[in-house]
Amino acid sequence: MVDKKLKEIQKFCVKNSNQVNIDKLTSFFKEGFDGYGIDQKVFELQKNSWIADWKKDMTIESYLELGDKLVKTGKYEEISFAINFLKSERSNYTEPTFDRIGNWFDLGITNWGNTDVLCIFVLSSFFIDKIILPEKLKEWTVSDSEWKRRAVPVTLAELLKKNIKPEIALPIIEPLMVDDSELVQKGVGTLLRGLWKNHPIVIEKFLQKWKDQCGNLVIQYTTEKMDVQRRKKFKKTKKHNPIE
Repeated sequence: MVDKKLKEIQKFCVKNSNQVNIDKLTSFFKEGFDGYGIDQKVFELQKNSWIADWKKDMTIESYLELGDKLVKTGKYEEISFAINFLKSERSNYTEPTFDRIGNWFDLGITNWGNTDVLCIFVLSSFFIDKIILPEKLKEWTVSDSEWKRRAVPVTLAELLKKNIKPEIALPIIEPLMVDDSELVQKGVGTLLRGLWKNHPIVIEKFLQKWKDQCGNLVIQYTTEKMDVQRRKKFKKTKKHNPIE
């Protein structure tokens, strides 16, 4: 059944491939775009149709099996379908589900687009619904995959809507403060900027501690909303090697 649905999805993707959209999307992905360029409205309609039609056939386990196969292809839209199918199964999430999804970063997630959508619409739900504690994400900070490491601050940034506290978020991201990945640094900086809005004293003290060790993009993104005088406090006092 899963293989049949995989073929159906891939047939749809090939049929709806759009070179004009591929060319446009390529400019958004520094790491390259591997996909079909399917029009977003066409994608959404088909995704919703499949989720409705397959309700009796598919369980969260079969969606995870299908997701493994889709993610392995590395194709942007195929991975997007996998993410959306899992999103529809939120009421059935468990801790093993989270671990299984985490493996997708090793199977074929290799861009910020799929990473961020997965964080916002799937991974954050595990913490919002209290299935697992945010501290679980600390395990991901030592991953070889920069996308799995980026998923840590991006997921925590989504939890800002639930008023996540610095005392929870900061110990989790500390290992990422010296990360060399540009996209990990941007994710960390975005999270810190969001925390700074409600906890300026705590975040400024934290950034002061790390400013001479962390990447330049962490400082740039964190201090983006600060006034000029405040930003000056976080100017590096020693040289930091920029990202090549």
